[in-house]
Amino acid sequence: MEKIIKGKAFVLGDNIDTDQIIPAEHLVYSLTDEEEAKKYGHFALSGVPISKAGLPKGGTPFIEGDNFLSEFNIVIGGSNFGCGSSREHAPFALEKAGVKAIVAQSYARIFYRNSVDGGFLVPTESEVELNKEISTGDEIEIDLENYKLTNKTTNSSYSLKQLGSVLPIVEAGGIFEYARKNNMI
Repeated sequence: MEKIIKGKAFVLGDNIDTDQIIPAEHLVYSLTDEEEAKKYGHFALSGVPISKAGLPKGGTPFIEGDNFLSEFNIVIGGSNFGCGSSREHAPFALEKAGVKAIVAQSYARIFYRNSVDGGFLVPTESEVELNKEISTGDEIEIDLENYKLTNKTTNSSYSLKQLGSVLPIVEAGGIFEYARKNNMI
């Protein structure tokens, strides 16, 4: 696990659900075939209506054209990020699109667990509504040792909540890797 994550922010609103993260019609691709798995990255966040209030200024798309990777590797969300179905494909799709971390005010429990257990993403939380403080395209640095997010574009810093008991699972790369490292399986 990277202790310092740097990159561009993609800012979303509240209640981003798993069907917005990866629409159901795109769940037909193999998760294990690398060429097919790239398509999850291509369609990540394709269900987010760009005209909806609180979404990226200027209707910035998360994925440009036929690309599989986004230029944005940090997602900033509001409250209840990842609500909806228990689709494990949602954090997988974001990881395939190049996302390293998500910072939200709160998460739907199942999305949070799927992110941690699968070792896909680092889901951090902030007390502050960062989706109202940060703009899409801002350069961000997340320091996971000091639990701090710095917006390099505006030179603003914010505290993040500690990962607590999920930290060893995140550091191991997921629940199965954690269990292997601790001789549980």
